[in-house]
Amino acid sequence: MRCFVFTGQGSQFLGMGKDILELKPEYNIYFDKVKEKIGIDIKQIIFGDDEKELTLTQNAQVAILTISYMKYLYALSQGIIPDVVAGHSLGEWTAILAAEVISFEDAVEAVYYRGLYMSEAIEPGKGGMAAILGLDLSEIERVLKNYPNVQIANYNSPAQIVISGEMEELLISMEKLKENGAKKVIPLNVSGPFHSKFLKEAEDRLRKKIETLTFNNPKIPIVQNVSAKFETDPEVIKENIIKQITSPVRWIECVEECIKNGVDEFVEIGPTQVLTKFIKQINKNVKLVNF
Repeated sequence: MRCFVFTGQGSQFLGMGKDILELKPEYNIYFDKVKEKIGIDIKQIIFGDDEKELTLTQNAQVAILTISYMKYLYALSQGIIPDVVAGHSLGEWTAILAAEVISFEDAVEAVYYRGLYMSEAIEPGKGGMAAILGLDLSEIERVLKNYPNVQIANYNSPAQIVISGEMEELLISMEKLKENGAKKVIPLNVSGPFHSKFLKEAEDRLRKKIETLTFNNPKIPIVQNVSAKFETDPEVIKENIIKQITSPVRWIECVEECIKNGVDEFVEIGPTQVLTKFIKQINKNVKLVNF
């Protein structure tokens, strides 16, 4: 069985998608659809020279969704078909789009406002995130018990856990984790403490924004970050993807759930190959492909 996995925020870079557009220039229509839906020329941002503009949360999220969807369509055109889909954080929106739970236009609008609300939820500099490399999960959890305003945001792999929270406590906890044996502690270049309780306002605003949006039954089985389980009920899928803003990404469990259900090949769809590395750290026996 084959699972398509879709990359999240942080994978964006200027010029991404050029290879796909050279092969399939007709995919430029999706840039037109984005502009028509939210009034933003995302193609100009992607192929411009202002990296800061692309990195703005709302722009980055729309750009990654659009390019990832183009890559997904190209994979289908080459006869590479998924049996299962999953996405990491933002990538879950591309996964539900691939599963035809929502339309491309609806996904673009939802992701744009998701990014905007996330960036507006907390004052710049008041919160952040950090990747913890080479420290057992149990030890990370033990240290964080002393810091109630810091929590685990991403269970990426046995070798990498991401934490998120209020900046002052985050910085102190980072030092404590180094003292307790972390091989590396890397602050992430993000605009806020994503996947934490501090983004509750963003979650509430997104819920209100998309409450009237129709979610359909998935045409491809999907494993979600919040539950780390296959979900089929459109209302559950909607609620999970809203809650994802303040909930940890349970990526290790998502991958394990896929493997438990027969997946032996993972195809990463997106601008970069970050998920491939995580999956290899989770299970060395599965086949890994990038697209």
